[in-house]
Amino acid sequence: MFAVIEDGSRQYRVQPGDVVVLDYREAAKQGETLTFDQVLLANGGGASIVGQPVIAGASVTAEVVNDLFKGPKLEIQKLRRRHASKRHTGHRQKHTQVKITGITVPNLQIVEAPAEPVAAN
Repeated sequence: MFAVIEDGSRQYRVQPGDVVVLDYREAAKQGETLTFDQVLLANGGGASIVGQPVIAGASVTAEVVNDLFKGPKLEIQKLRRRHASKRHTGHRQKHTQVKITGITVPNLQIVEAPAEPVAAN
Protein backbone atom coordinates (compact mmCIF):
# COMPACT_ATOMS: atom_id res chain seq x y z
CA MET A 1 0.00 0.00 0.00
CA PHE A 2 1.30 3.42 -0.89
CA ALA A 3 0.09 6.97 -1.37
CA VAL A 4 1.26 10.14 -3.08
CA ILE A 5 0.95 13.22 -0.88
CA GLU A 6 1.59 16.89 -1.50
CA ASP A 7 3.42 19.03 1.04
CA GLY A 8 4.92 22.43 0.36
CA SER A 9 4.30 22.23 -3.41
CA ARG A 10 6.25 18.96 -3.55
CA GLN A 11 4.91 15.45 -4.07
CA TYR A 12 6.13 12.44 -2.09
CA ARG A 13 5.42 8.73 -2.62
CA VAL A 14 5.04 7.24 0.86
CA GLN A 15 4.16 3.94 2.47
CA PRO A 16 3.95 2.93 6.13
CA GLY A 17 7.40 2.76 7.73
CA ASP A 18 9.08 5.20 5.33
CA VAL A 19 11.21 8.05 6.69
CA VAL A 20 10.64 11.19 4.61
CA VAL A 21 12.66 14.43 4.64
CA LEU A 22 10.34 17.45 4.37
CA ASP A 23 10.91 21.18 4.40
CA TYR A 24 11.50 22.60 7.88
CA ARG A 25 8.42 23.01 10.06
CA GLU A 26 9.04 25.32 12.97
CA ALA A 27 5.92 24.19 14.87
CA ALA A 28 6.74 20.47 14.66
CA LYS A 29 8.45 18.99 17.71
CA GLN A 30 10.05 15.57 18.03
CA GLY A 31 7.52 12.85 18.86
CA GLU A 32 4.46 14.81 17.65
CA THR A 33 2.03 13.47 15.06
CA LEU A 34 1.46 15.26 11.75
CA THR A 35 -1.51 14.68 9.44
CA PHE A 36 -1.32 15.21 5.69
CA ASP A 37 -4.74 15.54 4.03
CA GLN A 38 -3.52 16.41 0.52
CA VAL A 39 -3.54 12.79 -0.76
CA LEU A 40 -3.33 12.79 -4.56
CA LEU A 41 -3.24 9.03 -5.22
CA ALA A 42 -3.59 5.83 -3.20
CA ASN A 43 -2.92 2.20 -4.10
CA GLY A 44 -3.93 -0.77 -1.99
CA GLY A 45 -2.15 -3.43 -4.01
CA GLY A 46 -4.95 -4.09 -6.47
CA ALA A 47 -6.71 -0.97 -7.62
CA SER A 48 -5.77 2.67 -7.31
CA ILE A 49 -7.81 5.73 -6.40
CA VAL A 50 -6.81 8.96 -8.11
CA GLY A 51 -7.98 12.25 -6.66
CA GLN A 52 -9.27 15.15 -8.69
CA PRO A 53 -7.17 16.92 -7.39
CA VAL A 54 -7.25 15.23 -3.94
CA ILE A 55 -9.02 12.19 -2.50
CA ALA A 56 -11.87 13.28 -0.23
CA GLY A 57 -11.52 11.97 3.33
CA ALA A 58 -8.05 10.48 2.83
CA SER A 59 -5.18 11.24 5.17
CA VAL A 60 -1.64 10.15 5.97
CA THR A 61 -0.32 10.28 9.53
CA ALA A 62 3.34 10.65 10.40
CA GLU A 63 5.46 10.96 13.53
CA VAL A 64 8.22 13.58 13.73
CA VAL A 65 11.55 11.74 14.07
CA ASN A 66 13.92 14.72 13.87
CA ASP A 67 12.49 18.23 14.13
CA LEU A 68 15.61 20.03 12.84
CA PHE A 69 17.84 18.30 10.30
CA LYS A 70 20.31 20.26 8.18
CA GLY A 71 21.12 19.38 4.61
CA PRO A 72 24.58 19.48 3.04
CA LYS A 73 26.44 22.77 2.88
CA LEU A 74 26.32 24.48 -0.49
CA GLU A 75 29.31 26.67 -1.31
CA ILE A 76 28.72 29.74 -3.45
CA GLN A 77 31.65 31.64 -4.97
CA LYS A 78 31.44 34.69 -7.16
CA LEU A 79 34.51 35.99 -8.93
CA ARG A 80 34.89 38.93 -11.28
CA ARG A 81 38.04 38.37 -13.25
CA ARG A 82 40.65 41.12 -13.45
CA HIS A 83 38.79 43.23 -10.87
CA ALA A 84 40.10 41.71 -7.61
CA SER A 85 36.51 41.11 -6.55
CA LYS A 86 35.64 37.84 -4.80
CA ARG A 87 32.69 36.77 -2.70
CA HIS A 88 32.23 33.48 -0.87
CA THR A 89 29.08 32.39 0.97
CA GLY A 90 27.50 29.14 2.08
CA HIS A 91 24.00 27.82 2.78
CA ARG A 92 22.55 24.85 4.67
CA GLN A 93 18.86 24.13 4.15
CA LYS A 94 16.80 23.10 7.20
CA HIS A 95 14.62 19.97 7.01
CA THR A 96 12.26 17.94 9.21
CA GLN A 97 12.33 14.12 9.18
CA VAL A 98 9.06 12.23 9.65
CA LYS A 99 8.20 8.52 9.77
CA ILE A 100 4.95 7.49 8.07
CA THR A 101 2.76 5.61 10.55
CA GLY A 102 -0.50 5.12 8.68
CA ILE A 103 -2.52 5.70 5.53
CA THR A 104 -6.31 5.92 5.68
CA VAL A 105 -8.33 6.08 2.47
CA PRO A 106 -12.10 5.46 2.40
CA ASN A 107 -13.35 2.82 -0.08
CA LEU A 108 -9.84 1.53 -0.88
CA GLN A 109 -9.56 -2.24 -1.24
CA ILE A 110 -6.30 -3.44 0.30
CA VAL A 111 -4.91 -6.59 -1.30
CA GLU A 112 -2.22 -8.39 0.65
CA ALA A 113 0.54 -9.86 -1.50
CA PRO A 114 0.52 -13.67 -1.48
CA ALA A 115 3.52 -15.39 0.04
CA GLU A 116 6.07 -16.40 -2.59
CA PRO A 117 6.42 -20.16 -3.05
CA VAL A 118 9.69 -21.71 -1.95
CA ALA A 119 11.59 -23.23 -4.85
CA ALA A 120 12.71 -26.84 -4.27
CA ASN A 121 16.25 -27.68 -5.29
